[in-house]
Amino acid sequence: GSHPQLEDAAPRIVEHPTDVLVSRGDPATLSCKAEGRPPPAVEWYKDGERVETDREEPRSHRSLLPGGSLFFLRVLHGRRGRHDEGVYVCVARNHLGQATSRNASLHVA
Repeated sequence: GSHPQLEDAAPRIVEHPTDVLVSRGDPATLSCKAEGRPPPAVEWYKDGERVETDREEPRSHRSLLPGGSLFFLRVLHGRRGRHDEGVYVCVARNHLGQATSRNASLHVA
């Protein structure tokens, strides 16, 4: 009864986000799915800055879905810079390393 030990594995992105065009105020989802052992933690970056989701900011309109996708309850587009338009990447990390997805642009119509 010798079971082979499952070896830890560095993260890899198995589903990359793709560009989306969304109307202001509509919901949107940027897909990301990562694999690894242990399961990697996923973070999102927009234009190089970390995206806060409702895990850090309970009132946020952005949620990190269980699989790692980023869900926008409603896409914000304002003149004061509080808007969601930009270039996003998802980054998956565990103790063996990290993997970064391809860039995906969110455009607000």
